[in-house]
Amino acid sequence: MNVFTSIGRSARLCLFAVVVTVAVPAGAQSTPQPVIPQPQTIIPAAPQLAASSWILMDANSGRILAEHNSDERLPPASLTKLMTAYLVERELNRGTINLTDMVNISENAWRTGGSKMFIEVGDQVSVDDLLHGIIIVSGNDASVAMAEHLAGGETPFADLMNQHATRLGMHNTNFQNATGLPAENHYSTAHDLAQLSQHIINDYPDHYEIYSHRTFSYGGIDQPNRNRLLWRDPSVDGLKTGWTTEAGFCLVSSAKRDDMRLISVVMGTNSDEARAQETQKLLSYGFRFFETMKLYERGAVLATPRVWGGDINELRVGVDEEVFMTLPRNRNEELRARLNLNPDLKAPIAIGDEVGTLEVHLGDEVVGERRLVALENIEEGGLFKRLFDQVQRFFSNLISNFTD
Repeated sequence: MNVFTSIGRSARLCLFAVVVTVAVPAGAQSTPQPVIPQPQTIIPAAPQLAASSWILMDANSGRILAEHNSDERLPPASLTKLMTAYLVERELNRGTINLTDMVNISENAWRTGGSKMFIEVGDQVSVDDLLHGIIIVSGNDASVAMAEHLAGGETPFADLMNQHATRLGMHNTNFQNATGLPAENHYSTAHDLAQLSQHIINDYPDHYEIYSHRTFSYGGIDQPNRNRLLWRDPSVDGLKTGWTTEAGFCLVSSAKRDDMRLISVVMGTNSDEARAQETQKLLSYGFRFFETMKLYERGAVLATPRVWGGDINELRVGVDEEVFMTLPRNRNEELRARLNLNPDLKAPIAIGDEVGTLEVHLGDEVVGERRLVALENIEEGGLFKRLFDQVQRFFSNLISNFTD
């Protein structure tokens, strides 16, 4: 069964329209809602940047708004530490470590070159301080200390990093260390790093606030966050800088204005100032010409189709995640949702079973697709109920064939 319904101006109106309009019996005919032409925002081409590779992504919908060489494998420098921090946050969320746990600092961690938090051999430093040192001041010493604490050494930790990169869909990434210091076969891409940043923001929001800190002090030494945009743009609240001679100047940033959050990745610029300016161009473009709408809440009931042979006759169907869509500004009146429901639903059905798809259309273009799932369990009915439904289903299909 395919059902079209219009999507209104706001998420709240969207939900109400779908619940009222879509819950129709199986086999019913529906007429697509007319689309009223609206004045369209003219969207220029995305800006061209003085960088090797870049991407602009919406953090909620995942839509890519601009990109250039975004799948090119490049040295990520200290952007590597986004994965290091992500794995620390993951273990904190799982409860295997705590912020107050004390970490022994090895000579190996202390000797690590490059940017430092300035921990000392034999010190015991809290996980909380080390996580701040990794994120805010890009401490290589802190990164190695946490790698040793979580995995027993940097080599096994790099193996963990790669396993999770695969799990997150980072198919053009390979890590050799926890710091981003130059190493053969150590690479990532703008696209992969944007995906990782999306997970950092959405998976562990309780820790994301650290990425917005402008300074960090440890052992009497004050150091600034190298992300210049934290001072220049109040909407920017993360994420990470990187630099090596091989990689150039890199920056992963995120900014939120109203209900829209964007992620930008810029790799291979020629200066600290350039990476900030080029990032600002991307963010300005995204916020000026696009908007993000939350169309449906997780668990919202979008349809109640007929189920055959069950202990109840109708199944509540919806989405198992929030549905966001990013689209050109001033075109939300053209949005329509189409529900493609499996035509012959039979019990038993379990919560989470896929029963169709939700398509979101902008005019004639499909701009998004999500699974439709069962929001409740339906058990098999008794023998009499199943026999009765078989007869009813036979005549329903017969009538449907005649009307077709």
